[in-house]
Amino acid sequence: MLDLQPTLAGTNLVLRPMTAEDHGALFAIASDPLLWAQHPDPSRSTLEGFDQFFHAALQSKGCLVAIDSDRKAVIGCTRYHSYVPGLRVIIGYTFLSRSYWGGATNGEMKRLMLQHAFTDVSEVLFLVAEGNARSRRAVEKLGAELAGAEDTPRFGQIHLAYRLTPQAQAQAIDRTHLTTRPGTDIGSVAA
Repeated sequence: MLDLQPTLAGTNLVLRPMTAEDHGALFAIASDPLLWAQHPDPSRSTLEGFDQFFHAALQSKGCLVAIDSDRKAVIGCTRYHSYVPGLRVIIGYTFLSRSYWGGATNGEMKRLMLQHAFTDVSEVLFLVAEGNARSRRAVEKLGAELAGAEDTPRFGQIHLAYRLTPQAQAQAIDRTHLTTRPGTDIGSVAA
């Protein structure tokens, strides 16, 4: 069985289970309307919209808070959900402070989560709103491939399903070494 709320440590960040005490720090980040500019639910920048998101995240028992290792500060969150033991899990509901966009943080976060997930499942799915180009590019850079789309729009947008297997992720990592300068992390676009 996959632990959906592990503590995962990387080079620059730690992912740990979300608690009710994280509300203030996460809302301070989420209240930036530009975070949600391409997201189908921009109400998450308001207290009412964020409270709905936050309470659902707590109830999910799969939400992780991202902590900057150097600053010891909350910088965002992400979630495992829709887990089918031995088969698949979905990674989503991710947001990061804009000051962490374009760096290595999102790529490191997703790689930590993928490494953990692949100890039990054979595939990870990402559901991304069709109009969210930033998040679509981010999951594509991880090696995820478009696998289909939902039939029914949510928040007025169709969500696309991207699928990633351990083999596809390994191939994506191999390609990055061929197509980037040394020290460049192409998996670092904000989701």
